[in-house]
Amino acid sequence: MKALIYITPKDDILDPQGQTVGTALRNMGISHIDEVRIGKFVEMTLPKLNLKQAEKATTEACERLLVNPNIETYRFEIDEEA
Repeated sequence: MKALIYITPKDDILDPQGQTVGTALRNMGISHIDEVRIGKFVEMTLPKLNLKQAEKATTEACERLLVNPNIETYRFEIDEEA
């Protein structure tokens, strides 16, 4: 079982890296882009846990270490077949 965690800046937080990438893409002629936000992707292997335990462990990891709640938000998926 794997947890797939997506961490992004909150909507009201400036994302200079995303702005730079968005500008670069538009300068390259890829013009149909409104906004780019850059975040983090974390993949955790969770052996020998059931779905409820995996969700709890993932939430705890995010809230205690992986995510800065002042400037970031997160969501995750549990891949039970991994």
